Amino acid sequence: MNVRVRFAPSPTGYLHVGGLRTALYNYFYARKNNGKMVLRIEDTDQSRYVENAVENLILSLKWAGIYYDEGPDSGGNYGPYIQSQRLDIYKKYALKLIENGKAYYAFDTEEELQEMRSRNETAFSTKYNRLSMKNQFTLGNDETKKLIEKGQKYVVRLYVPYDEEITFNDIIRGEITVNTNDIDDQILLKSDGYPTYHLANVVDDHLMEITHVIRGEEWLPSTPKHILLYNSFGWELPQFAHLPLLLNKDKTKLSKRQGSVAVEDYIQKGYLKDAFVNFIALLGWNPTGDREIYDFNELIAYFNLEKVNKGGAVFDIQKLDWMNQQYIKKSDNTYLAELLMIEIEKQGKYKIDLDYSIKLIKLFKERITFISDILNNADYMFNSDYEIDNEFLQQKWNKDSLALVKPLIETYRLIEDFNHTILSQTTKEYITSKGKKLSDIIHIIRLIITGKSSGAGMFETMEVLGKEECILRFEKFIEKYKIND
Repeated sequence: MNVRVRFAPSPTGYLHVGGLRTALYNYFYARKNNGKMVLRIEDTDQSRYVENAVENLILSLKWAGIYYDEGPDSGGNYGPYIQSQRLDIYKKYALKLIENGKAYYAFDTEEELQEMRSRNETAFSTKYNRLSMKNQFTLGNDETKKLIEKGQKYVVRLYVPYDEEITFNDIIRGEITVNTNDIDDQILLKSDGYPTYHLANVVDDHLMEITHVIRGEEWLPSTPKHILLYNSFGWELPQFAHLPLLLNKDKTKLSKRQGSVAVEDYIQKGYLKDAFVNFIALLGWNPTGDREIYDFNELIAYFNLEKVNKGGAVFDIQKLDWMNQQYIKKSDNTYLAELLMIEIEKQGKYKIDLDYSIKLIKLFKERITFISDILNNADYMFNSDYEIDNEFLQQKWNKDSLALVKPLIETYRLIEDFNHTILSQTTKEYITSKGKKLSDIIHIIRLIITGKSSGAGMFETMEVLGKEECILRFEKFIEKYKIND
């Protein structure tokens, strides 16, 4: 069997992190099994369509490394890959169902449907009652034909037989059985000629020869309806796999009320692609249980739908931050330096070259969660007019400090190779000659050079800034904060 999977999002604004996980699992499964992945845009609900959503969605997928084989921008033999361009196809298959007695016309107004729902409330049911409403069954074929010829608005509904068992096997959840008495006569074709998700989904999956439907748990209740449709057409069923929900830490369904849910937001926040993909891929699945860090090719090689959990997966932002830190620590310095330069350009504050950017990465990569942390927390590496931590100043700077620092400047002037090893050795020798310890002066040096109470290695920081800049900072600081001898 040639494996064919699809990711079929709606263009409603952004790619949800749950959608990205679904896309990743489809991609992993296709690549592991030498199959094909299709991107299909399900835009049949035009009321929810958002301008540029498709373009942004494609950008997010490709940012994550998902290069599907067929889709709106890459073509293929099974297109069009946008459902709104396939309306004639859906109408044709809806008519086939009517001809076979598997679907029917219904002419109910919204008011009549609302009245029916009110009546049904007492029976705790919201199902459409085809025996009491205005449809092909109650009107007869002749009256139905007349109404259609007059231009009366109609929908096409699925004919659901009474009291039958529908059983199917889900790769993740095992065997599931549903009684048809719990399934509604779902609308398949709306009055505006657009199909609902159910008809379009099944028709497209069949025509595009999809072998495995890997999607979120929220579509599990729809699967019996889809199986009825497959059976009504006489088509072979694909295999189904319904992925667990993504949850907040309090075990509620992940929603934007408790934080970002759009992939674009995480890109903007500066998460590294590999870290974010690694984190998302392990929400509900882990190949070995003894590791957390996997590269993209390993995720493909290890992927196994049978090992995906049934229970919901908690989206733990602290875990994501930790993972981003790990990826920064192990990433190539030049790659990170280029990202830093992009971040600097975005903020438009400073200009640096690649060599200096690499030095900054080497200095800070063990200490940061995001590349932007360097800009946000170490402005002194870009600008000599940095702010001084006033509380730290009051603690560390006094008349005795001045007496220690002035001769140290002259000692630093004599250093030819201004590297951290020589700086450390020279400073220790100097402070020992004064009968003091390194701790008596290192905080003062940090205050002068950075204005802060903490940071990267002090002498490493000075090496990156360079001799001329460091001596200039000593002189400016003493001039500004000098205490009369």
